[in-house]
Amino acid sequence: MIEFRIDEDAANSRLDKLLKKKLPGVPTSHLFKMIRTKKVRVNGKRAQPEQLLQPGDVLTIRGTEERLLAPPPKAKAPAPPPEDLSALDILLEDDWLMAVNKPSGMAVHTGSGITGGTLVDYVRAYLGPKAVRNDFTASPAHRLDRETSGVILVAKRRPAMVHFTEVFTHGKARKRYLTLVKGRMPRPAGVIDLPLAEHQQTAASKAVRGVNMQEALTRWKLEKQGSECALLSCTIETGRTHQIRRHLAAIGHPVAGDRKYGDFAFNREARARWGLKRLFLHSELLVFPHPKDGAKMEVSAELPEELRAVLKAANLTPDVP
Repeated sequence: MIEFRIDEDAANSRLDKLLKKKLPGVPTSHLFKMIRTKKVRVNGKRAQPEQLLQPGDVLTIRGTEERLLAPPPKAKAPAPPPEDLSALDILLEDDWLMAVNKPSGMAVHTGSGITGGTLVDYVRAYLGPKAVRNDFTASPAHRLDRETSGVILVAKRRPAMVHFTEVFTHGKARKRYLTLVKGRMPRPAGVIDLPLAEHQQTAASKAVRGVNMQEALTRWKLEKQGSECALLSCTIETGRTHQIRRHLAAIGHPVAGDRKYGDFAFNREARARWGLKRLFLHSELLVFPHPKDGAKMEVSAELPEELRAVLKAANLTPDVP
């Protein structure tokens, strides 16, 4: 954990702007996620991105000091901005936001071993000079795993990012995913209410507090049942890391193509027999209030062709038995 005391020079700074200055190596979307998940506190209380800091305020940030204070990564040869933007499938765009259909295999941010070709790179190359507005650079408002495809929101303005932080913190957005899992489901629908260990908890924190378990709830519905696998739609009421994958693996129905939590023998069969070469998890639908006026927005992305081909090869029945 690190701690800052606000002095006169930093007084009346917005919390999100100060965090960006103090932690330049942390992606903007992750800073907002830290605020959303209560890892950033002011005077021991829950913080808000737009909160104005006062002299004497104590800002505490949970996490590994070495990681949080690390400088931005310096690549030996920075990847040039993408010139071919055909991989950027824009589902919706206005002055406040973009909704993008992210392909499987595209990382959202740079990271370990990832120096270019990210969603951030494509979005900012597409927006050009308009990517920066009032010292805020267009950034994803939430995350999808690298191998997961589908709808992801990008905030084009700081007020939009603040809005989406509030939306995702208080469950005001509805996310629906499609996934193919191993086996036959025992009933047409169900709920997985199973706490999950905090994914990024440090070893030091575990030593002091033990494993930090976080509430997690996933609702699933059977869409199609095959003899060896099932197509599910899943909605999540919490946004834990790898939540759907971890929850379905925990009840004995791992996601097809999942190399981290899945059934490796099943994955080999799925690849050999049905041609599945990726994680079968797709963010199909996102419903959320618009940051300008709160109007209900609904954005969907069709299942990619390579996943539709897998379903056809698996001979899934059209009706739930």
